[in-house]
Amino acid sequence: MDEKTKQLIEKANKLTIDNFGKKTWFGRCIFLSWYCEVGTCKFCYRSTQKNRIQHASHAKRSLASMIVEALLAKNLGWHIEFLTGGYGIYPLEELVSITKIVSEVTDQKLWLNLGALKPDELKAFKPYVKGIVASIETIEPKLHDKICPNKPIEPYEQMFEAATDFKKSMTMVIGLGEKKEDFELLEAFIKKHKLERITFYALKPVPNTPYVEGPTTDDYAWWIAKTRLSFPLIQIIAGTTARRVSEVSTILKAGANAITKFPATKQFASQNAKILEEQIKKAGREFSGTLTKMPKIDWQKQIKELNIDNELKTEVKKTLKLYLDRMLP
Repeated sequence: MDEKTKQLIEKANKLTIDNFGKKTWFGRCIFLSWYCEVGTCKFCYRSTQKNRIQHASHAKRSLASMIVEALLAKNLGWHIEFLTGGYGIYPLEELVSITKIVSEVTDQKLWLNLGALKPDELKAFKPYVKGIVASIETIEPKLHDKICPNKPIEPYEQMFEAATDFKKSMTMVIGLGEKKEDFELLEAFIKKHKLERITFYALKPVPNTPYVEGPTTDDYAWWIAKTRLSFPLIQIIAGTTARRVSEVSTILKAGANAITKFPATKQFASQNAKILEEQIKKAGREFSGTLTKMPKIDWQKQIKELNIDNELKTEVKKTLKLYLDRMLP
């Protein structure tokens, strides 16, 4: 790592601890589907699947699995990063119903990342949602048009303008071809829309897309540190994967408040999960949840108390058993 980046990270680390303390957490995204009506973003897994899925309705996840993930998050100290999924799968009424149920399971309002929502759609979600997320992906206009040709930025900006009663956030993927001078565009965007949070991801190359490698740790950390130094009070969430867990301490020192995207249920109590927790300690942070130890929980009692019908409760019990069998050694 070059000396300038080291200095950036040192300053960002101090600023983060001064403003937020040492607490950190894991944010679990709850996905609603793996099909996307847009399906043309050049880095995205869904762009490789769209033509393979003849019936979009078959690409929905079960409601029981979403409830199980919300229960796991609640009991393992994970935050819900946001509800998300491909565009054009569910009618609005069903999306609102799912959001309501997950909000009730977790006893908190949620962040929502479901495309550029219109004012009437925002109003429908309001009782259960505290913040909305724009999947900007990359901020430089020409690069954005190339990478996400059918997902323009302008509708997201219109959503932000209408979302006066919501917190606002965005996502950005590092490794798509952005340049360091593009940071000025990101800085201006955050200021313009008064964003309270940003989620960064390091590109994970997907087969059958143009990308074959993600960013270096130095490049990824640089964007996080620059954002922290420009916005001392913004909440920064940083994605990691099983292959990138060894860089988590650097990411946290660079200014991230929390970690997301790690496949927590598939990798629970794995060596990678243990490394991730060790990296959190190495960064001098205190982890508020667990990715390695299952606490004693009366799952049946929790399911019984859910505000859902008995048929769905039975499905949740079966699905939870499948998850726990996979997670527990």
